[in-house]
Amino acid sequence: MRCSFHALISRSQFLLCRPYCAISTRRLLHSPSMTMQLADEDSLRKALADKQSSVDLQGKAVRQLKASGASKPDIDAAVQALKALKLEKASIESQLKSSLSGAAGGRDAFRQAVANTLERRLFYIPSFKIYGGVTGLYDYGPPGCAIKANVLAFWRQHFVLEENMLEIDCPCVTPEAVLRASGHVEKFTDLMVKDVKTGTCYRADHLLKDYCNEKIEKDLTMSSEKVAELKHVLAVLDDLSADQLGAKIKEYGITAPDTKNPLSDPYPFNLMFQTSIGPSGLSPGFLRPETAQGIFVNFKDLYYYNGNKLPFAAAQIGQAFRNEISPRQGLLRVREFTLAEIEHFVDPQNKAHPKFSEVANLEFLMLPRKEQVSGQSAKRFRLGEAVSRGTVNNETLGYFVGRVFLFLTLLGIDKDRLRFRQHLENEMAHYAEDCWDAEIESSYGWIECVGIADRSAYDLRAHSEKSGAPLVAQEKFSEPREVEKLVITPVKKELGLAFKGNQKMVAEALEAMNEDIAMKMKADLESKGEVEFQICSLGRSVTIKRNMVSISKEKKKEHQRVFTPSVIEPSFGIGRIIYCLYEHSFYTRPSKAGDEQLNVFRFPPLVAPIKCTVFPLVQNEQYEEVAKFISKSLTASGISHKIDITGTSIGKRYARTDELGVPFAITVDSTSSVTVRERDSKDQIRVSAEKVASVVKEVSDGQKTWADILQIYPIHSSGSAE
Repeated sequence: MRCSFHALISRSQFLLCRPYCAISTRRLLHSPSMTMQLADEDSLRKALADKQSSVDLQGKAVRQLKASGASKPDIDAAVQALKALKLEKASIESQLKSSLSGAAGGRDAFRQAVANTLERRLFYIPSFKIYGGVTGLYDYGPPGCAIKANVLAFWRQHFVLEENMLEIDCPCVTPEAVLRASGHVEKFTDLMVKDVKTGTCYRADHLLKDYCNEKIEKDLTMSSEKVAELKHVLAVLDDLSADQLGAKIKEYGITAPDTKNPLSDPYPFNLMFQTSIGPSGLSPGFLRPETAQGIFVNFKDLYYYNGNKLPFAAAQIGQAFRNEISPRQGLLRVREFTLAEIEHFVDPQNKAHPKFSEVANLEFLMLPRKEQVSGQSAKRFRLGEAVSRGTVNNETLGYFVGRVFLFLTLLGIDKDRLRFRQHLENEMAHYAEDCWDAEIESSYGWIECVGIADRSAYDLRAHSEKSGAPLVAQEKFSEPREVEKLVITPVKKELGLAFKGNQKMVAEALEAMNEDIAMKMKADLESKGEVEFQICSLGRSVTIKRNMVSISKEKKKEHQRVFTPSVIEPSFGIGRIIYCLYEHSFYTRPSKAGDEQLNVFRFPPLVAPIKCTVFPLVQNEQYEEVAKFISKSLTASGISHKIDITGTSIGKRYARTDELGVPFAITVDSTSSVTVRERDSKDQIRVSAEKVASVVKEVSDGQKTWADILQIYPIHSSGSAE
């Protein structure tokens, strides 16, 4: 996945919207609770600085009294005043420490409780644990596998089936030529520093971020100005170039965390795993860093398969690989992960969507570019208004934003902790029309989990140029049309003289201009003779002179229009979505005796790893036979379940399955009817043994809600619900 999830476009222009990324501190600063906390912190720091000045002055007064031989009562009074000031200072320090560590401490404790439960119940565990494990690699255990399978099944239903998409499955090993054309070979990088003595590698921006956070949290004597400076560094961290990162590391005296040795200057490290295809070693390749390129290179065949008609969408679910410099934050930053990506191909002159009205009235939190720049928080917008006002570039992009919102909330993501953040101008490549990230709030802050981007025609053009295959679509006219075509012709000789080795990148950027930008450049060149032009692949502007490019419009008669389709790309980081779902679903509640807190995952039946459990109330042969009959009925209905005929108390069996997020428990307490307990409310109903499987299936499949079931079967009172 691309960009905001990875690094700046100026460092990685092709990475426009694929969610596998660094968690941006800038996103954290837009939280209302965070804003209030910052205000309290600033006032406490100012009060602490003022009190320290008072302590210093009073200390000086005490020393002067002693030096001048003042009377004992005067000295004692001055000393008492100094002690009082020190106590007041200590009180402010305590408040400041509490302000800085309170929220963080609560988040850390919650995160640890979730992680402990997930590992103990085998949702996931570190890979190769008996050999010490490998950072950034995790194994999914039985419940984790089940949840992942359920999430992917719902993704297929919600997108592939409902939108009639074409699903494909491509190899993980990708030839170098493909990834060179896409830009990954040159630009898929993060900035790295090394311990100059041991050679240990670190991500440069992580070291700077950790330094700033630690100073802000632990150095209580820092001035408000210095705190503001460090917070500004955190806010612009994603924007810093290699030179700027290196300068900050030197300015703050940041050293290697483990050895305190000096660090090298930051330099780019390519995140792809390299390999060779075949035994000769002459055919280089890489493990794919994303699944999208397999769709792009198959466009011609997919277009033919779709009857040479646009629009259409292709989808792919698969593993991707990134050799992260310093993986951390558990499942959020790993070296092998699952992506689900959609490439929706559309006529660039018509990005309306026939089903947009179905999502136009959705309201949810959005953080447009304008609000970010002015420091505002996310606000609720109606999607139809956001598109009509141009906040979201077009209907097709808006349609997928709406569909992503529905997908995530139906999975169980809290809609009040989900927002759609628009990319800033400096995050977008020159060819991109618009890009939004679906960000989910977790204990780590706002996590980019889905990117929805209008990538224009960049990808297909890049592969057309490098492969020689025409990845284009046609629109046939009933009558010949006289059309005006934009013709951009870079003058390669002049570009070569001016830009030397960067000639190709400048020429490609000129050729990729849309009509509005090109015609404005033409007018400026004619009036001024030269213009400044931003080249994202270079990370800077260059001066284009009149003799370097020819821009014109030519009239031609055409029987058909041949064009390169634009691409709207929703891209899903499945592992990140699942981790956020774990956090959003986790809570604790007291046991019946009130002597302990019990863990619960409130997974919706849609994604729960096991839909129900079957318990004989007591060890009884007749009850066990009924339980086995119900188990067979559930299996025949395709309902995942677990049967427990141990003699453990019913309360402990409920607690065990609540901790796995099982939504329903069937208790066999007679030979003719059973009780069904709902996990979160602990309400129970009584159903005949013959009908119970169909009742559970209706709720698990989403045909009915638990509230619907309660209308049919009244609540049954029983002490066993606890």
